Amino acid sequence: MSHVSASEYLKKILLAPVYEAAVNSDFDLMNRLSGELGNQIYLKREDQQPVKSFKLRGAYNRICQLSQAQLEKGVIAASAGNHAQGMAYAAKKKQIHATIVMPETTPDIKVDAVRRFGGEWVTIVQHGTSFDTASQFAQQLCIDKGLTYIPPFDEPDVIAGQGTIAREMLEQQPDLDTLFIAVGGGGLAAGIAVYVKQLKPDVKIIAVESAESACLAAALEAGEPVMLPTVGIFADGVAVKIMGQETFRLCQQYVDEVMTVSNDEICAAIKDIFDDTRVIAEPAGALSVAAIRKYCQANNIKGQHIGGILCGANINFHTLRYVSERCELGEGKEAVFAVKIPEVTGSFKRFCEVLGGINITEFNYRFANAEQAYVFVGVKLKRGLEEYAELTATLAQNGYEAVDLSNDELAKLHVRHMVGGKPPVAIKERVFGFEFPEYPGALMHFLNTLGERYDITLFHYRNHGAAEGLVLVGFDLPEDASLDFETHLDALGYIYQEHTGNAAYQFFLGSH
Repeated sequence: MSHVSASEYLKKILLAPVYEAAVNSDFDLMNRLSGELGNQIYLKREDQQPVKSFKLRGAYNRICQLSQAQLEKGVIAASAGNHAQGMAYAAKKKQIHATIVMPETTPDIKVDAVRRFGGEWVTIVQHGTSFDTASQFAQQLCIDKGLTYIPPFDEPDVIAGQGTIAREMLEQQPDLDTLFIAVGGGGLAAGIAVYVKQLKPDVKIIAVESAESACLAAALEAGEPVMLPTVGIFADGVAVKIMGQETFRLCQQYVDEVMTVSNDEICAAIKDIFDDTRVIAEPAGALSVAAIRKYCQANNIKGQHIGGILCGANINFHTLRYVSERCELGEGKEAVFAVKIPEVTGSFKRFCEVLGGINITEFNYRFANAEQAYVFVGVKLKRGLEEYAELTATLAQNGYEAVDLSNDELAKLHVRHMVGGKPPVAIKERVFGFEFPEYPGALMHFLNTLGERYDITLFHYRNHGAAEGLVLVGFDLPEDASLDFETHLDALGYIYQEHTGNAAYQFFLGSH
């Protein structure tokens, strides 16, 4: 990739013909959140684009820079998400042929959206069970058929297309102090940062990543883009294992700070956005608002003009169950914990009395043995962590030892739904979490691949409407079988992680 100077990017952004396809989206004041945090908080509404995300800008701008010969041969891209929809819409607008390669596991709702946006101008090819496989296939087709490959982020014209958002924001709100931008591959942050810093260098730019896919933070630490071993799937719009070379160069030069946010914080931000706009952001689209809340509260920021970007609203409806379940944890308005209580008459009632008038959001109780019972408790917090500290102190004074599970992902995703007692006999159990591509029949395929060589002792799976399925599995494994078992797991080809030492598992489900 040839080096593009900052001034050249400025020219590219100012001359980008994106408004032939995209709209100049609103930059709305979030009244409720502004009042709560004591700042003027503005939200750039990229959900207003025809494809409900900013990706149309970069895709259309890149296509507009192609020669007539390239346009006549056609373009190709690999994507299972917003880039695919942006490409389809752009191809139809320019009346050129586009091939979109999507994994076979892509949910029908996304395939149908690409088909709807592109119509007769788009050919959808489904190949492989992962984005990496689809991308490799697309690049091979590109060579075989002489097509032009349109990457999702690491290309100057794509970056410049996304940078048009910066021009709009500075015109709409010239008094910005701080700007928060979500990062996946880095195209959005790079395009905005290179523009803003040339015109208003005093504006602080903070890049925001999901804690489960922080490829910019990893790249900054290493001094170059590095491949993450795994990425989380909840915020799938930023689930990128390695950021681009050019996007990294620009972010390294122009971004002031990098923050990460948790899934719970993202869920809280989706609720924040809904409360102010009645729009449901996709998880990646809510990253900037999650960071705004976190940053303002952690640094006691008041009286500033702060901008964020709702960069996408293509959320799978079934994901809302997960969002609703987790948003109050992200706001610090709920806590979950485990506690042991004596298994004697009246002890359950006594424990509830000790909790006092606090609002209980969840209560899972199961007889364990003649001596004690295990309780999983969720409580509503009106005063946040201060109130929770008071509660745990009260429990300790009354002889109860509480284990905080509010930040324990395994507890919140799996264990809370499985509080049913420990195995009746001692077993050599080891517990693993697996990820697999989510598609009809995927769970059965996973079980068939897992095989019948080892006894399964525990199993929990919930479909959250994401592109990947998450399953927790326990195995009865004598010590002499461990090496053979781990070799078997590596051969399966699934992403997995052992959770045998997890506190929530040991507390509620572990063998005696």
